[in-house]
Amino acid sequence: MDPKVGILACIHHALDALAVPTPDIATLRQWIGPPLEASFAQLLGSPDQAQQAVALYRERFATVGLYENTVYPAIPDLLHQLQNRGFPLYVVTAKPQIFAEKIVTHFHLAPYFQAVYGSGLDGTYAHKQDLIADVLEELSLPGTAAVMVGDRHHDIQGAKANGLGTIGVLWGYGSKVELQEAGADCLCDRPADLLNRLLQFQDS
Repeated sequence: MDPKVGILACIHHALDALAVPTPDIATLRQWIGPPLEASFAQLLGSPDQAQQAVALYRERFATVGLYENTVYPAIPDLLHQLQNRGFPLYVVTAKPQIFAEKIVTHFHLAPYFQAVYGSGLDGTYAHKQDLIADVLEELSLPGTAAVMVGDRHHDIQGAKANGLGTIGVLWGYGSKVELQEAGADCLCDRPADLLNRLLQFQDS
C-alpha cells in the first residue's frame, strides 16, 4: 500500500501542534517506513519531545490517517495468485499492530493473510529485526523457511539478521541503492515480477 498521504498529513499535524516547522517533502519521504519515534527524535533532538510528537501523530492517524492509503493496483491480484499457489502470507510491519489490522481489513486485504503482526503502542517490536524474530518463534518457523518482501533497508536488514530470504521492491519508498546496500537478495521493479521471484525462492 502507498501510505504517503496519511503519514505526511499526520506528521504535519504533530509538528504544527508543537509549533515546529515541517521538513521538506524529500526529507519526509524518508520517514515512511522506519519507526517514527526515531525520525521525530532526530528532528526534535529530545526523546521526550519525540514521544509527544508520536502521541500527536497517532491522535490523527487513529481516526483519519490510517485510511488515507492507496492500494497499489496490481497487488490484490498478486495476493490472490500467491494464495492460490499455497503461499502462507503474513503482514509484518513496524506500524502498531492495532492500526495495521484495521488498515488491512478496511482495504479488503485481510482474507489473503494468515495474520498481521506489528509493533505495540508502547514501542515494543518497533525494530523489524526483533519483530521478525518474535514472529518466527510464534510460528515455529526457521528463518530459511520464509521470505521478507519490503521496500526499505529496515525490512532487508531485519530479515537477513534472522536468516530469511529478502526481496526488495522498487515501487515503495526505498531506492535501488538503499536496498542493494542493505543486502537484498534480489529486486523487483513491478508487482508482476514478484510472483516469479517468490516461485524461485520456493523452488530453491
